[in-house]
Amino acid sequence: MKISIERGELLKAVGQAQSVVERRNTIPILANVLIEAEGNTVSFRATDLDIEVVDKCAGMVERAGATTVSAVTLHEIVRKLPDGAMVILTDDGASGRLTVEAGRSNFSLATLPKEDFPVMTTSEYDSNFAVPAPVLRRLFDKSKFAISTEETRYYLNGVYMHIADGEDGKALRCVATDGHRLARIDAPLPDYALEMPGVIVPRKTVGELRKLLEDDDMMIAVSVSEAKVRFATPDITLTSKVIDGTFPDYTRVIPVGNTRKLEVDAAEFAKAVDRVATVSSERSRAVKLTLEEDKLILSVNAPDSGAAEDELAVAYNDERLEIGFNAKYLLEIASQVDRENAVFMFNSSGDPTLMREGNDTSAVYVVMPMRV
Repeated sequence: MKISIERGELLKAVGQAQSVVERRNTIPILANVLIEAEGNTVSFRATDLDIEVVDKCAGMVERAGATTVSAVTLHEIVRKLPDGAMVILTDDGASGRLTVEAGRSNFSLATLPKEDFPVMTTSEYDSNFAVPAPVLRRLFDKSKFAISTEETRYYLNGVYMHIADGEDGKALRCVATDGHRLARIDAPLPDYALEMPGVIVPRKTVGELRKLLEDDDMMIAVSVSEAKVRFATPDITLTSKVIDGTFPDYTRVIPVGNTRKLEVDAAEFAKAVDRVATVSSERSRAVKLTLEEDKLILSVNAPDSGAAEDELAVAYNDERLEIGFNAKYLLEIASQVDRENAVFMFNSSGDPTLMREGNDTSAVYVVMPMRV
């Protein structure tokens, strides 16, 4: 195999592949990237047995072929090469080495047989449809902060993507929760998506997917089966197993009878929470919200480190309410608001609180209160 690729193109392709590779591996081949060259295309494939990414880029293929080499080492080499350099990759098969040349730099890397590389079996997908990149990006970006990191509740370690009844008929919905907060984001139902089975997309896959969604003009081909999900652009294909478990009935958690309405500037609110939380003890990080007519007082009282209070002008005309929240949860939810105003709907100091962005009901957040 002998190929020449421009350094920028190579860095992008190898970068996407090496991020899937686990740093500590008991199986040596899983630390490698499979390089396959044919025609005028070079593909880079990496896997951790749960996720597989294939990144294609254009290159001058003098001799077609395939080999595997350490993904992290190759990425580090390419990263340190000068901008605009032409990189030549040569593998003669017999020596078990891949030569990387660029200008006067020359590297020789150990390879492993391409036959040992595990390729994810292609499965029949129940549903195939296309979603614009900004739509998919919004669905996952706004929900992923609520993914649980508790390994025992593994079925919450991802984003539940499914078809649901939204405000304006059927919608493509993403939900994540860790039991303390919940995010539910809707997007218009794409064509041909109605039969899609609901799947839980793992946390690592959600992180890797973000790299496919940078280009606003890109359409993402989505394929879903009971066991796998695939996201593809013309250059990159990300295939992942889904979490084998049942996502809980989240609709029971979303309050419907909350009538006390607070409207506040989202950015100002986030800054005020951040300010008062400075003095709180790291363990509880509880912030008390005291709501009075058109006034919100945020306070923290940490006996070991001090106290803080901040006041905001808000739109609120209901009876007085005192309620406490984890500061981190409030900050994360407030940072999701793209519009100017955040609307909080309260019931009592012991009930879950609902938050949405202005009048937009396509993004709904729930946060559980804390005793303060």
